[in-house]
Amino acid sequence: MRSVKSKRVVPFVLAPEDQRCLQRAFDHLEYPSLAARLSNVVGTPIEMAVKLLPHSWYDALQRTVENAVAKALDVAVGSLSGSGAALADRRYRVMGFVSGAMGGFFGGPALLLEMPLTTVIMLRAIADIARQEGEDMGTLEGQLACLEVFAMGGRSSEDDAADTGYYGLRMALEVPVTNAARHIARRGLDRRNAPAVVNLIGRISERFGVVVSERAAAKLIPVVGAVGGAFINNVFIHHFQDTARSHFTIRRLERKYSRSLIEAEYRKLKRRPGKPSARYTALAA
Repeated sequence: MRSVKSKRVVPFVLAPEDQRCLQRAFDHLEYPSLAARLSNVVGTPIEMAVKLLPHSWYDALQRTVENAVAKALDVAVGSLSGSGAALADRRYRVMGFVSGAMGGFFGGPALLLEMPLTTVIMLRAIADIARQEGEDMGTLEGQLACLEVFAMGGRSSEDDAADTGYYGLRMALEVPVTNAARHIARRGLDRRNAPAVVNLIGRISERFGVVVSERAAAKLIPVVGAVGGAFINNVFIHHFQDTARSHFTIRRLERKYSRSLIEAEYRKLKRRPGKPSARYTALAA
């Protein structure tokens, strides 16, 4: 009787460089640091400053955020498919620096006026990062993946309570993104009678609004002024560039290994005890 040799199962292992890339992406996506970075710039805990925002501001901010995300969606679908030369990351920060200085100098109303401009500047920076990571910007999937970054830059109290991480958020966005992509592919960006598109804008705006509130609170601190406003915008754009780099790094690794394998490796990192790596903590500060 012939014996049957059992096949040895070789465990899946990421290449060392890919493992390092995944760790860096995990550190940023699971421990967003915008509030800490802003606190370093203005010298005041941002959580405290947010509580001091007038209640009338929240409705105005939310409307501004929704308009900014809608404008970003128009730009994402309308002009991100081009293959023009990418700007260096610092060029986007310079543009944000100027935009932020205007908001800091003129105060409250100007913050609402310059928000759509800052959002579009950030979107362009996000798209360049996506291309660098091999994303196909000629597809709706790639264009909407850029828009998703705005929902990934912070954490709400509801997220903390539900322990919502990066993959939990992606799962929550999958249906709105798919429905919006289907509508846009069939009918374009006309938002009349387009609940799928409106729903996507609302879902992203709800989360983006959390970090916009932190930014607004930092800029409304009396001592900030134009220079402080410029530095705050620089931090804001840098934060979303880091978020984009992390998001599109993971998407690149998923294309290389498969989503299921990378998600499993990501969740292993999440189960490990402890805080972000010392290297990332130093960068966030």
